[in-house]
Amino acid sequence: MKITIVGAGSVGSSCAEYIAIKNFASEIVLLDIKENFAEGKSMDLMQASVLNNFNSQINGVTNDYSKTQDSDIAVITSGIPRKPGMSREELININAKIVKNVANNLLKFSPNIIIIVVSNPMDTMTYLTHKVLNISKRRIIGMGGILDSARFKYRISEQLLSPMSDIEGMVIGAHSDKGMIPLSRFATKKGIPISNFLSPNKIKLIENETKVGGATLTKMLGTSAWYAPGAAVSSLVQSIACNQLKMYTCSVLLSGEYGFSDISIGVPVIIGRNGVEEIVELKLNSVESEMLEKSVQSVKLTNGLLESM
Repeated sequence: MKITIVGAGSVGSSCAEYIAIKNFASEIVLLDIKENFAEGKSMDLMQASVLNNFNSQINGVTNDYSKTQDSDIAVITSGIPRKPGMSREELININAKIVKNVANNLLKFSPNIIIIVVSNPMDTMTYLTHKVLNISKRRIIGMGGILDSARFKYRISEQLLSPMSDIEGMVIGAHSDKGMIPLSRFATKKGIPISNFLSPNKIKLIENETKVGGATLTKMLGTSAWYAPGAAVSSLVQSIACNQLKMYTCSVLLSGEYGFSDISIGVPVIIGRNGVEEIVELKLNSVESEMLEKSVQSVKLTNGLLESM
């Protein structure tokens, strides 16, 4: 199994490390445009292999997509964060050009590849990748809901003083502070609804803290998080590579599911060797459906900024 990761920054290198430690990939290619950056990260990781007992071969390359040939799965983390004074339109235009170039190069050398999009704004970049490549919608997956759901479960376990392994919960909708929807009604501790243990105010607090999870870390760290995003990507990659058929929330292209079409947004899906094996349609109540409608409209508004490209 050959995995390519485009972008050797904190998230990309963290993703490479977690995939290597899980020992399911024969080769991991780490690619970056910065001269010798991916090579240095790969060398550092390979020197750790003897200590962490993994056998995956990690190879760093500078902007040479021929080295990614015959990759089974690729992860796109490349792009720039929003800088002070930069408009949302400027950010989208810059990252869209990067993602478009990366996606085309990956498909050129690996025509059967499954692509995971991490670059922000993630739902819009996932949608763009679908439009650019025009391949099966099963093979393009946006990673966002997995991370948001992990943060949701963390906040629940924190309030319940319970181990994370006892908690189930998911977040659907857009991968953004205003667009994500923590589904508290479906959240459980060992199969028991969390409403049996927590007051409505506590649950609302959990939801709010989940929504600002990324912003909270950025404020504390001065940059975006990388450990949990890397772990989320590695779990998604493993479910594909090992055909685990796990259910995760991912940004996928909808074609009538949940009543929406021509939009990539986070919904629960089954992930296996073909990528998206099945889109799971939950029976949402009226409040949840209304929130999803608003989330979809916010993503469509952002997608509209691509039309000027």
